[in-house]
This record gives sequence, C-alpha cells and structure tokens, in this order.
Amino acid sequence: MSTQTTTPSTTGLAATRRQLWAALEARDEPAAAAAVLDAHDTGVPAEDLLLDVIGPAQARIGAEWAAGRIGVAQEHAATAIQDRVVAALAHRAADARGPRTETGATPRRVTVACVDGEWHALPARLLAEVLRGRGFSVDYLGAHVPTPHLIAHLHETGTDAVALSASLPLRLPTAHAAITAVQAIGLPVLVGGAAFGPDGRYARLLGADGWAPDARAAARLLTDGPPRPRTARPAPAGDLPHLADQEFTLVTRARTQLVRHVLQGLDASVPAMAAYTDAQRERTAEDIAHIVDFLAASLYTDDPELFTGFTTWTAAILQARGVPGTALAAALDLLADAQHDFPRARAHLAAGRRALVRVPAPPAPGPRS
Repeated sequence: MSTQTTTPSTTGLAATRRQLWAALEARDEPAAAAAVLDAHDTGVPAEDLLLDVIGPAQARIGAEWAAGRIGVAQEHAATAIQDRVVAALAHRAADARGPRTETGATPRRVTVACVDGEWHALPARLLAEVLRGRGFSVDYLGAHVPTPHLIAHLHETGTDAVALSASLPLRLPTAHAAITAVQAIGLPVLVGGAAFGPDGRYARLLGADGWAPDARAAARLLTDGPPRPRTARPAPAGDLPHLADQEFTLVTRARTQLVRHVLQGLDASVPAMAAYTDAQRERTAEDIAHIVDFLAASLYTDDPELFTGFTTWTAAILQARGVPGTALAAALDLLADAQHDFPRARAHLAAGRRALVRVPAPPAPGPRS
C-alpha cells in the first residue's frame, strides 16, 4: 500500500484553489486575479495555475450550477472572471519569459478553436495558453467558429495542425463537418473536450487524426509533432453507414414539432404542469429541446450510451430543481410514441428510459428544527 505525500507545491496549489474559489463566489475579480498572479510571482508555473487551479475551478462552477446551488447569471459571471484572469496570467507569463530567442527554427503554428455552436470556450483557451507557454505559435479563434470561417483562416495562415474543442456531445455532427473540412485541405486535426467521450471514442468514430483527454496530453502530442493526416479516407457516406436510414436527419428536422408534441402530452399526463408559470413552461420546453438534441446526437454516433448518460444527468438536475422524476420518464415515453417509424430512435429512448431506474431517489427531507 502506497502513501500519498503532500509537497509544498501541491499544498500551495490547494491554497490557491481555495482563494480563487472564494473570490469567484464573491464575484470579486481583483481578488481572483490576485490569488492566481501572486502564486505565479512566488514561482508556481503558469501551466500549473492554468490546469490545476483555474481548470478545476471552472469544473466546480459547472457542478455548482448542475446542483442548483448557483444560477445561470452567477455561472456566467464567474466564467467571465476566469477568462480575464487567464488573460492577466498569460500577459504576466509572457513578460516573465521575455522576448523569444532566435534559434533559426520557426515555431510550429497551431490553430485552436471551438467547433460551430460550442460556446464553452475556456478549455480551448487553456490549451492555447499552455501551447504558447511551451513555445508554439498559436492562433486562438475562441468560441463558436463556423467551419467556413475556420477554413478561410487556415488558408490565410501557415498552420501546421488544428486543435478543435467541443464540450457537449450534441456538437458532434458539426465537429465531424469541421474535421472533414480541415482534413480536406491537408491539415491534421487533434480534438478534445467532453463531447468526444472520456476514452475518445467519438474522436475515432469521426475520423480525427488525434485525441487528447486534457491540455497536457494535447501539448505532449503536438510537441512530438503534429499527428500525421490520413492519406486515404473513405467517402463521407461510408464513414457512418448507419446514417443511411435518415433517422438523424428526420429527428433533427422535426425538432420543433417534437418539442410541441411532448409539451402538450405533459400537460395531460403531469398534473403539476397546470400550475406552471410562463417561465417554468419555457424552461420545460428548453429541457425537452435538449432531450431531442441529445437523441439526435446519439443517432448520429449510433451510441445509445450517449443518450443514457444525458438522461441520467438530466434526472439529477431535475431532482435538484425539485421537478418530479415522473416528468422526465413521461417525456421519454411521449417522444417514443412519436418515433414509431424510427427503430433506432425508439431503441435509444428505451435505453434512456431503463437508465432512469438506476438514478438514486432524492434523500427524504429531515426533521424540521
């Protein structure tokens, strides 16, 4: 049995994480910046601060939102503070490195971007700064980069490789389009982010040239040299032969009608809906739309586990909001009723329905004081 030792470095990082989190909770941007920059001034490497302090703080922001302990506005405010802290740290680290020493070798250029529709930009930003710190020349394009604009940028620059980020699996179809378009002009594509699965399964499915589970792994891959682009590629229709049944396309096109169908059905099957305010009904419609979107993503990848993971996560979110679990089950049943001509969609919905049984019930309320 091994014993875990605590080093001054890990102790310092833990203290900085606590200071940063306290500042984010208070929406105190100067304190947040001071926590990170003071640690850097004492010798903590910028990469450690980016990935072991700022990154975990962002994950905690998401977890707090999911648990219903903070609202969307507070989540956005904390994320905006984090983004500005990253910028301040990047400038401080660049000043500490000083001007680049001419070695005769041109630094490798990497373009880092979020795929079209992906607004969670901080993971890509962290990768961009880690790569800069390791001597790469980086074009960071930010959130929600439409594929035609990405390709236009690549034609105008001498990029050696492209790193694409996506956090939500519902972005996988647009990620696939971006991967294919970049490879078509002869550049390799490295992908990362939660959308591609914890083991990178969707990166392989969509034909990416490389996948990394985190920024350090991505930096190591790119330091060893950009992944080699494939020389022979199947035709797009052959990449994902299951799409020939058109279920993904038809479910995507029917999104508005499906949301309306489920909402009307819930009015009849969930009595509590009668007392919903306009804001609650709007939130319910948004939840149903997300269910349809994730169903479409699971059809695109032909992986029911993608949908079951989303349904169990949604069930936990709804519990935190005080929404009865029967509402989600009823929504899945109503969607299945509307998919009578789509066997894959019905199978994925049935898997999601079965997965709800495994979601633990909320704890019983304790005695009132």
